[in-house]
Amino acid sequence: MRKLKFHEKKLLKKVNFLEWKREGGQRENLVMHRYHVTGRDDYKKYSRLCRTVQKLVSILKQMDARDPYRIEMTDNLLEKLYNMGVIPSRKSLALCERLSVSSFCRRRLATVLVRLKFAEHLKESVTYVEQGHIRVGPDTITDPAFLVTRNMEDFITWVDTSKIRRKVLEYNDKLDDYDAMN
Repeated sequence: MRKLKFHEKKLLKKVNFLEWKREGGQRENLVMHRYHVTGRDDYKKYSRLCRTVQKLVSILKQMDARDPYRIEMTDNLLEKLYNMGVIPSRKSLALCERLSVSSFCRRRLATVLVRLKFAEHLKESVTYVEQGHIRVGPDTITDPAFLVTRNMEDFITWVDTSKIRRKVLEYNDKLDDYDAMN
């Protein structure tokens, strides 16, 4: 962008193009920076999911507490969110009411890698994922926004051909002679 001329600067002095009133700019930037979310669409998707869950919870709370349909739907919702790892327990709908974008960001592959000590910093783990050093089960994942469920956490490993895996095994004196030849 070209440098603004004097009269343009004067006209646009009180206009902020980076933050709009209808957006939650400050919180959004904070969360995106903390969890290294590169695409704004990811943040918007997580936000939309949170709103949908909160609307569903409010509808469920309006129903009669002894209604079998409400009990079944509550159990299904709590089970699904717990298995995703977004809520810490299956106890009550109050956990679903307080659902935030951060809870979804904590389940991203890059964040889980830091928690599992695959990388020291979030930016480093994002780089590992984008370069194709990480696999979940048999599939190599190159998207740091990949959401990892509780079941998938156990299957996160280095790709067999990864130089980082080789260095880690070498450092721990666990490098196999057969792997050393390759």
